[in-house]
Amino acid sequence: MKTLLFLIILNVSLFSKVDIYLSHTNIKHGTTFAVVLQSEKKLSQAPNVIYKNKTFQMFTINGSIKKYRVFIPVDYHSKLKIEHVQVTYKSNNSLIKKNFEIEIIDGNYKQNEIIKVSKGKVSLSKKNKLRSQNEYDTVYKNVYSKITPYDLTQNSFFSSPIDSQITSHYGNARVYNGTTKSYHTGTDYRAKVGTNIHATNNGVVALTMDRFYLGKVVYIDHGRGAFSYYAHMSSFAVKEGQKVKKGQIIGKSGKTGRITGPHLHYAFRLYNTTVDPLQYEEVYNKILKYY
Repeated sequence: MKTLLFLIILNVSLFSKVDIYLSHTNIKHGTTFAVVLQSEKKLSQAPNVIYKNKTFQMFTINGSIKKYRVFIPVDYHSKLKIEHVQVTYKSNNSLIKKNFEIEIIDGNYKQNEIIKVSKGKVSLSKKNKLRSQNEYDTVYKNVYSKITPYDLTQNSFFSSPIDSQITSHYGNARVYNGTTKSYHTGTDYRAKVGTNIHATNNGVVALTMDRFYLGKVVYIDHGRGAFSYYAHMSSFAVKEGQKVKKGQIIGKSGKTGRITGPHLHYAFRLYNTTVDPLQYEEVYNKILKYY
């Protein structure tokens, strides 16, 4: 009996206490959830989260190798079903796996938002099709495929890019000229031409360019797979590679690209997945506040 008791106590002492927190158990398609891990003892290496056969490395919180977090995108086209989330970490050279479930639910986005634009912005010529594809390739190379392995926000909360009314929310199903259907990949703000646009958080300008659909657009790298971007601008106030501070003016609003009138299209890309920018900011700010 004494031997058995000793073995039980020894087994308990081998593993440190680890708490794992998921920000959501139900998550709308097109949004973001967070995973936070806190360990009683230091971990020898960063833990990982496996979601839909993709592995996401967790990153330290304030440099502590006892606390880690990661933000994970749920694609807009995800099926509405139960998905498995697995958190893996090492403790005393043993690989520990913790399994969770998360339900993808309907975002109930607005349907059939009617948009009228010039015919050439819907039925593209061969020249514009090639231009659009080349632009996407450039953005993928310089933005979407990049993951800066450290935080560029400097633990700063996200804020609004402009103090104005929202005219169209993320996720709305759109019908262009009665035929072409898509969904709204960002949040639109009312903004007359020449209105100052502000960086929503600290980061580095990854790219500025004039795109067929988005017009003049600025992409800001916030680190760890997160990019914000600001479209239909009339002019830039920053350049590629430049460090920017939250609230800094990065350019002025305009009516470039495929538009019905002047406004700001604010969007977010996380691990090469488009997500609701305002919901991402809400989750990010919440995690930053409590951890």
